[in-house]
Amino acid sequence: MNGFINLNKPAGFTSHDCVAKVRRFLNTKRVGHAGTLDPAATGVLPIALGRATRLLQYLRQDKAYQATIRLGITTATDDLEGEILTRQAVSDLTLESVRAQLPQFEGVIQQVPPNYSAIQVQGKRLYDLARSGQSIEVAARSVEVHKIEVLNWRSGDFPELELAIVCGPGTYIRAIARDLGAVLQTGATLAALIRTESSGFVLSDSVTIEELATQIQAGQFSPTSPEVALSHLPIVTLSAETAQRWCWGQKVATDEVLINLTNQHSAARFSHPSIVQIRHEDDRFLGIAQQVESFDNILLVPQMVFEPMQ
Repeated sequence: MNGFINLNKPAGFTSHDCVAKVRRFLNTKRVGHAGTLDPAATGVLPIALGRATRLLQYLRQDKAYQATIRLGITTATDDLEGEILTRQAVSDLTLESVRAQLPQFEGVIQQVPPNYSAIQVQGKRLYDLARSGQSIEVAARSVEVHKIEVLNWRSGDFPELELAIVCGPGTYIRAIARDLGAVLQTGATLAALIRTESSGFVLSDSVTIEELATQIQAGQFSPTSPEVALSHLPIVTLSAETAQRWCWGQKVATDEVLINLTNQHSAARFSHPSIVQIRHEDDRFLGIAQQVESFDNILLVPQMVFEPMQ
């Protein structure tokens, strides 16, 4: 079985826990996921099955979240799962003063990952180093936040700000909460997080673990096809003979292409090098190619052959 599952991860489960459950449900070993979610977070966790695990790197990279930030509190983990470090009532804090600081967190920003994160330093995860009491200074990284929108504001001694955040890969929402509190000089931590979109999958189309188990038991489960998951990539269609050679690992020139199907991203075909999906003339998905300029032509270099041809 090859394809993807748009899983709605429940609170209290690690991403690895979800992968393990899918392995048991489907009795298959080749299962992977895109975009790790913290155990306390819920929402979209894309799961890949079979040969589709090799396609995870080609999925869309942007993500969207609904985050609740609690002001007046700082924690060791930058969320409510960690030890409280400071606590001060900030009942006089207003939404207007908070809103005025949000633009500095949009665009390409420098962000220091939380101490309790899965990033590796000297071959070890940061959260393992933090739990062992080691203090590691982590360099800031460039991340991109496309949009921040205020959804709700709940005043009080420890006000809560609810945000919709659209961002690129590698962005830590916990770090945004922490840094917003630092700018406001009130302290802040992430109180709740829902991922509403990831790798092109959206929360409204997701299935819970329970729903997935029911579908599988009833024989009604069908994974999302690679064609749907990779719909953001331009499509290059090859004739049967050319497709045969490409599937054998040979580079083929674009002047041998049968059809170039256009979509909203077709302009990417002219960006070198760029990634495209390869289709057979009968519309079967064959895999992923990179376009490489060579003299007066463009070569389609196989990157991942999904369906080898005999």
